Amino acid sequence: MELFGTDGVRGKAGKKVSAVNAMRLAMATGIYFRQLSKTNKILVGKDTRRSGYMIENAMVSGLTAVGFDVIQIGPMPTPAIAFLTENMRCDAGIMISASHNPYYDNGIKFFDHQGNKLNRDKEEKIEAIFKDDKALDSSQAIEKKIGKSKRIDDVIGRYIVHIKNSFPNELSLAGKRVVIDCANGAGYIVGPTILQELGADVVVIGDEPNGFNINEGCGAMHPENIAKKVLDVRADIGIALDGDADRVVMVDETGEVIDGDKLMGVLAVHLKNQDLLRGNGMVATVMSNQGLDEYLSSENLTLLRAAVGDKNVVEMMQKNGMNFGGEQSGHIIFSDYAKTGDGLSSALQALAYLIKTGKKASQAFNPYESYPQLLVNLTIKEKKSLDSIEALDVLQNKIKKLGMRYLFRYSGTENKIRLLLEGKDEQKLHTIMQECETFFKKALA
Repeated sequence: MELFGTDGVRGKAGKKVSAVNAMRLAMATGIYFRQLSKTNKILVGKDTRRSGYMIENAMVSGLTAVGFDVIQIGPMPTPAIAFLTENMRCDAGIMISASHNPYYDNGIKFFDHQGNKLNRDKEEKIEAIFKDDKALDSSQAIEKKIGKSKRIDDVIGRYIVHIKNSFPNELSLAGKRVVIDCANGAGYIVGPTILQELGADVVVIGDEPNGFNINEGCGAMHPENIAKKVLDVRADIGIALDGDADRVVMVDETGEVIDGDKLMGVLAVHLKNQDLLRGNGMVATVMSNQGLDEYLSSENLTLLRAAVGDKNVVEMMQKNGMNFGGEQSGHIIFSDYAKTGDGLSSALQALAYLIKTGKKASQAFNPYESYPQLLVNLTIKEKKSLDSIEALDVLQNKIKKLGMRYLFRYSGTENKIRLLLEGKDEQKLHTIMQECETFFKKALA
């Protein structure tokens, strides 16, 4: 598809994600959801990017033009939109955010009435309507059928209570010093509030959004900042969110980033030990380390691998009757509490485990040795089909013979190819990665 990527629509604000495209997309979304409508309400939230004002107003225009009533709730985390769409009985939910991308990008994510992200089939139908001028023209409402919009500012309390309820009632964060980096993004109010209300001694950074500083040298994309702060204030743990707070990166008391696979592995076993893990395993992605496979296997648990993207993880969880999964990058899904990756909910589950064990974070979240892994992002000029690249199979066979695992995939939002290598010999990994970089630079120049 031209419009939709791996997670909704994303691109440069004012270009791909322009006011015109946003309005057309909103109209197409309204037309699609009209056939499923029960309440005639669609929820719209956003992160803290300046371009969010432009896109939000354009989408409200498009939705009301096809007869929907719109509820605007302002800056809120992506998982809050998923929760509130279902909680407020809306026909659909829309989040305006480019997640971890820089401020000059923006994006649009969609949820159905149950708070689930749309699958590929539904996205294809919306994109087809988006391209159909006649469908857009003929579906515009007139007279009393034109929709209305209203802004509600107090729904933040619903989400705060919901997330707090995911934390065990018998536990408290009293006595724990926690640093949280809100990435100057959508979690800048709810994150610190939840931690404070649960009793933590909270140190907050990245909570001064100005429309342009979202993800800029802060948050989950720059954990070195929270690592330094954890050491400076002698905190027990650090929590770094991304721009829309659906991702979390955690830092232990020594300033070391907690490996995302290890974090998920520990939490999966913790759920199992409480008889709370369904499906006898979890879902990760093709990016996860082989060490996670082996650790879960040693605990008699199964690891299933989905394609990259938290909605792909959720779909596989649902198909296999599982309630836990995620990506090593920090999208972690506890489906008993959230329909999508939720950085705050995941952080609370990790904190609950930490309290119950009585261990320091550096011990609690380091249960096994990972295989050495290298990930390189290459900027390219064009995205050729990997199957059409001459001699790629030769390179792949060479990697296999060396006993390494590889993954080559294009970014869904940028002109980049992501190269992943994993194996036991780190020196050989670096050598082969250089060969891979040279190969793809030449093939995709």
